[in-house]
Amino acid sequence: MKDYLPEYAAKRVSAPEAAALLRPGQQVFLDDALSQPKALLDAMGELARTERLRDVTLYTTLDIYDIPCYAPDVAGKLNGVSWFCGASARRGVNSGCGDVMPGYYRDFSRIVREHKTVDVFCAAAAPMDKHGYFSLSTVASYTNVLIEQAKYIILEVNRNLPRTHGAPIVHISQVTALCENDMPLLTLPESEPDEISRTIGQYIADEIPDGATIQLGIGAIPNAVGAALREKRNLGLHTEMFTDSMVGLIECGAVDNSRKPIHRGRTVATFAFGSQRIYDYIDDNPAVQILPADYVNDPAIIAQHPNFRSVNAALEVDFYGQTCSESIGTYQVSGTGGQGDFVRGAVLSPGGKSFIAFSSTAKGGTVSRIVPTLTPGAIVTTGKNDVDHIVTEYGIARLRGNTLSRRVKELISVAHPNFRDELTWRAKKQNILI
Repeated sequence: MKDYLPEYAAKRVSAPEAAALLRPGQQVFLDDALSQPKALLDAMGELARTERLRDVTLYTTLDIYDIPCYAPDVAGKLNGVSWFCGASARRGVNSGCGDVMPGYYRDFSRIVREHKTVDVFCAAAAPMDKHGYFSLSTVASYTNVLIEQAKYIILEVNRNLPRTHGAPIVHISQVTALCENDMPLLTLPESEPDEISRTIGQYIADEIPDGATIQLGIGAIPNAVGAALREKRNLGLHTEMFTDSMVGLIECGAVDNSRKPIHRGRTVATFAFGSQRIYDYIDDNPAVQILPADYVNDPAIIAQHPNFRSVNAALEVDFYGQTCSESIGTYQVSGTGGQGDFVRGAVLSPGGKSFIAFSSTAKGGTVSRIVPTLTPGAIVTTGKNDVDHIVTEYGIARLRGNTLSRRVKELISVAHPNFRDELTWRAKKQNILI
């Protein structure tokens, strides 16, 4: 068997040396969460601040670190474009230090193939195996197309990253340069459900039969749904993000993936992010497959699972059912991600249902999340023709297949009681409550 260690050693450099390989005018792509190379990004920022790196564009997704292109003292030297605004990109975009790339998560790969030049792909990776391959670990997302299209690939190798099944792989022969950074993996504190979240979670759990396949988002409400499903049996998981609550459902026996028509016996996700418990669970676990978003999030693939149940969040919904999940007015909070993908896939599934869930109020109970019209500038994430069920702590509003007037009645019934009279008055004034 060929020994790949000499080639590995020849390509190993420091993070600053790897960052110094970038050239003006290049477009550099990153993927989600733990696939982002922290030491390499820090080195890019330092080079930009000292004028040794300029005119490089970074495309980022769900950023979990401080991405230098979104910092005021680096913006303009490094240009940032975010597909889904994490904390760093959110600050940059809303302060004019970054741009946004709209798109469904499932379409990222196609957009890159058709419209973008990938000069450099940078990623964190699990260590090289004896065959010369690196596992891209916890993220598949649109990594395959980035590997396929990239002129240069720079890896940051971290021995703490798990090696997962289905995740993209890169051979040492494809790598331009690599650095090493055995930093501890960033973990996400698990959101503890409050009383409202638990109430909403139970409403949704009651709508999920044994044998259903589910997708859960992130946060207190999806965690509450997970907790309420522990007595179910033969559930399947086909989800965008693999989370802590899902590990719990597998370990307690509620999820066994035994009734899934495809990938039977296996959990399918496009990336994993959360506690160390997740990373330990997916390491070399053949029952978990990390697969690309253009497959996992494809509504046609989702719809192949009977009784599919999709659970996502929102910031506000209007009388028409238009749902905003990514901005407060014109203030960018996140991105479209996979909400539209799973809403469509779920309603196309035989017996499937989609739930968009949130507490009925915001700002300490002073603002209703159910509104006559969306806040000016708000981004419609899920359109009125796709929306299915809206859930608050006051129940479930069933919108799909209902007239506008009936939708309004359903929505008002799950609004906070303090706002129902005002919402009723507004609906009558708009001549849409019959």
